Amino acid sequence: MMKQQMKSLVTLLLLMSPALAQPTVSKGLQAAHAAIVAKDGVPCAASFDDAVKVNIRPELRDKLAPIVAAIRYAENGGKGKEYGILHPRVKPTYRSQAGWCAATVQKNYDRWVKAGSKGEYIKFLGARYCPVGAKNDPNGLNKHWIKNVTKFQKRFDG
Repeated sequence: MMKQQMKSLVTLLLLMSPALAQPTVSKGLQAAHAAIVAKDGVPCAASFDDAVKVNIRPELRDKLAPIVAAIRYAENGGKGKEYGILHPRVKPTYRSQAGWCAATVQKNYDRWVKAGSKGEYIKFLGARYCPVGAKNDPNGLNKHWIKNVTKFQKRFDG
């Protein structure tokens, strides 16, 4: 009898302990991670994961992480500009680029919601992230950003 009670107690403790529970990873976040592994490799994917974890609220990661991955693919920037972030305070590292991108996606999502969620979020984001007619776009490539990010986001949505 004592052995059975001990087993029951251990089972109960394991079930109740959030520290011992396996974390669940959503489909969108998994697909975004896999896309970054495919494009940039495992070390960069670890930086991507950290950037998403630090800068995107948990309840929105499944929705917004695929957009961050889509931006990486659409921007296709070289070393130190992988996500197309040109702000002077951004360090020329993968993690810094991914972090600024993820933070921008989260902040603009919040702005979009506060403004009434009118229209498509990626169109709203594109107007700020990659505006058509920007001084730093002499060849007019920004006009393709919304279409390209939307295409990749649909692919990475899980």
